[in-house]
Amino acid sequence: MEPFVKWAGGKRQLLDRIWERTPNKFDTYYEPFIGGGAVLFRLKPQKAVINDTNEQLINIYRQLKTDPRAVIRAVNILDKGPCDKEYYLKRREEYNQKIQNKELDAECAAYMIWINKHCFNGLYRVNNKGLFNVPYNNKQLGKSIDEANLMSIGYYLQEADVQIHCMDFEEVCKGIGKNDFVYFDSPYIPVSETASFTDYTKDGFTYDDHVRLSKLYKNLADNGVKCMLSNHDVDLVYELYDGFKIESTDVKRNINSNAKKRTGKEVIITNYEI
Repeated sequence: MEPFVKWAGGKRQLLDRIWERTPNKFDTYYEPFIGGGAVLFRLKPQKAVINDTNEQLINIYRQLKTDPRAVIRAVNILDKGPCDKEYYLKRREEYNQKIQNKELDAECAAYMIWINKHCFNGLYRVNNKGLFNVPYNNKQLGKSIDEANLMSIGYYLQEADVQIHCMDFEEVCKGIGKNDFVYFDSPYIPVSETASFTDYTKDGFTYDDHVRLSKLYKNLADNGVKCMLSNHDVDLVYELYDGFKIESTDVKRNINSNAKKRTGKEVIITNYEI
């Protein structure tokens, strides 16, 4: 299984390093910022709680769990014929209409998957009304999905005990027990002073949210929960997570539109020994 969307901060590059640092035993796996799901699909835990504040993203997980074939059929309809700019903008308008109408169904999930493959740089960005506003990427041909992959994800979500939520990260973590494992992959702290704290929801992820997350991490660690967190390798991370094991690693940032900024460093933070 692989992610069905390209997602900022996706963990494909770090998968091996995350895998190597995953606890050998745990009861329930928690991922409060599920994003594209790369870590979940690699670990394949039989009991998991996943969450994200992006309602459209969570709708895809829910629809794939309910009926992956319905999502596949809807994407294939969108894939019929070449996609020029006019076709893309029309489909984007239809998608935003579904967002406005709160139509969280298989077709809405298909729109988001399809648009992710045809929008500029695979970005997910919305305006202050929550409407998608990323321009076209000039990709006219090619399938938007791997059908076998979507079916595998659907089967996994159906057969395993996977709870899917759309709420604040603190709220979803209230049920974590001592023998559980939580992986935090929140929106990253900006790497420069000119960058802004931003999320892929209209509300954003602020400095205060990062402070709140660090306090939650510490509280869970104090209660014996095994915690892992990834973020940019920046000074603020070392300040917020002082006292925990912080390992730095090189990464490529393929989603950055500036080729010169497609390399960087990230950290993996843990509170336990393997």
